[in-house]
Amino acid sequence: MAEQKVVICQDLKAELQAFLAGLDYDKLFVLTDTHTVEQCYPLVKDIPLLQDVPVITVEAGDTHKNLESLSSIWMRLSNEGATRHSVLLNLGGGMVTDMGGFAGATFKRGIRTINVPTTLMASVDAAVGGKTGINFNGLKNEIGSFYPPLCVFIDCEFLRTLDRANILSGYAEMIKHALISSMDVYLPVMLYDIDTMNYSYLNQLVAQSVAVKEDIVAKDPKEKGIRKALNFGHTIGHAYESLSFQQNKPLLHGHAVAAGLVSELYLSHKVCDFPKEKLSQVICYLKTYYPAFFFTCKDYDRLYELMTHDKKNEGGIINFTLLGQIGDVRINQHVGKDLILEAMDFYRESFGI
Repeated sequence: MAEQKVVICQDLKAELQAFLAGLDYDKLFVLTDTHTVEQCYPLVKDIPLLQDVPVITVEAGDTHKNLESLSSIWMRLSNEGATRHSVLLNLGGGMVTDMGGFAGATFKRGIRTINVPTTLMASVDAAVGGKTGINFNGLKNEIGSFYPPLCVFIDCEFLRTLDRANILSGYAEMIKHALISSMDVYLPVMLYDIDTMNYSYLNQLVAQSVAVKEDIVAKDPKEKGIRKALNFGHTIGHAYESLSFQQNKPLLHGHAVAAGLVSELYLSHKVCDFPKEKLSQVICYLKTYYPAFFFTCKDYDRLYELMTHDKKNEGGIINFTLLGQIGDVRINQHVGKDLILEAMDFYRESFGI
């Protein structure tokens, strides 16, 4: 997999203009959603090389990260004369960078893409690392490919357009990166005051978080080994997220991850002796900021069934990434159904459900 470039921007307009000026392409397209075309595109549309380029807009929200929306992107690219020498710039959150990346990977067997994430989630997770895809058959990211963008331009100024729920969604991934990294990364993330939002300092924490992911992806670009560390919190988290969509009460991805972290930290404690005091510390933080995800014991079998579709599974066995300590990652951990259900109990008890 080709190496991607990540730029933590000081001057997005100048840096993006310079990058585009250095590329050889015939046509440039911009992909947005119905939120970012109004709130974020105006911040970059006066860049000289973005003048008069076709803007493709899809409906916002993860429920629209589907085959229908993907087909509409392909259709616009085809009708507007895109070729294998064209470039697609994905301006938006994780839904846009995931789906735009997959559109780029598949149109004409691959056109080049650039990601300009506009949410915290996309900046620290979705836009970086080369995973692309769409949801399918009620399952998260069921169809996709590894297809890194040419470059990712990260600018926390976009985050001023976000509401608190979306800031928290991305911050859950930063907490995950901190947990799988080291105490040096963990402490500033856990001490950051989300209520006051120092965007300049957040930019530093984002750079630190992205560096954690970049280092892991460089070692294992196609998730054969250590890249599975990035799935901490996601095996159960994705099940929570999928169930929330089935309930017609969709969780933001990071909120589902936060819930998944609670359950998988419990599994880490039970299976890998993750320290109880650290478990309590993280849960206290998550309870302070994140709303509870409501489900009952009647949902357990469905949640377990959803986990059986996880792409990390091997031989029909649910495969977890767990922790022995902050930064002590244990991949390929097999956990029995009874203990998984116990971890769901633990989440509900922790959040008073």
